[in-house]
Amino acid sequence: MRFASLGSGSKGNAWLVEQGTTRVLIDCGFGLREMAGRLARLGLAADDVSAILVTHEHSDHGRGVARFAARHACPVWLTPGCRSMLEGAGEAIGRVHEVDSQGVFAVGDLEFRPFPVPHDAREPVQYVVGDGARRWGLLTDAGHVTAHMVAMLDGCDALALECNHDVDRLRRGRYPATLKARILGRYGHLDNAAAASLLGSLNGRRLQHVVAAHLSEENNTPELARAALAAVLDCTEDWVAVADQSEGIAWRSIV
Repeated sequence: MRFASLGSGSKGNAWLVEQGTTRVLIDCGFGLREMAGRLARLGLAADDVSAILVTHEHSDHGRGVARFAARHACPVWLTPGCRSMLEGAGEAIGRVHEVDSQGVFAVGDLEFRPFPVPHDAREPVQYVVGDGARRWGLLTDAGHVTAHMVAMLDGCDALALECNHDVDRLRRGRYPATLKARILGRYGHLDNAAAASLLGSLNGRRLQHVVAAHLSEENNTPELARAALAAVLDCTEDWVAVADQSEGIAWRSIV
């Protein structure tokens, strides 16, 4: 099993996970042309994608879903609360499947375990993805850490964790007070310290990859995110990867 990021940040998000010939996008926050170029960097064409899963309806995660699904006859999985994003899209989307946020489902050779997260969206979820032997956990767009999130991510072989901001940089920065309050609120985004605290509470003996994700380009730096996560892992900072806005991260294999 392997995973990659096509880009991660406030301007667009998309992750890809693959096992055998099953290739599933989690979120599609880029337009058709942009997605084609980003997939090409990973050695794939758009028609190679088996399905799209949508974590929530915010545009940086879902703006490209309807057009991509319609153009490439790609089925879509999302929660009932998130499904409204497809209404009025003007695209002829074929198969749309509703996700139970506490259920488990399979797409080809991959199993998906959604879990609810506290974020200011209608019914947001994140995912643990497995192939029967290995598990990759994805967590972004959560305002605070819950016990259920910890239980779901515990013992994964690889993790991508939101490190949206450094609290001091955000508070000193030029964002309007209302936006700062939203980001810092219980339904906003995880900061570096919160992500590190979550990581430190997990059983990490199986971890092969840790990726810092969804970094704010204004209120964080890769160096700060790496340092926070490396400190709890007791590893060198360069072992922690960062999925950035322009490049994402290349394929990471889980063996």
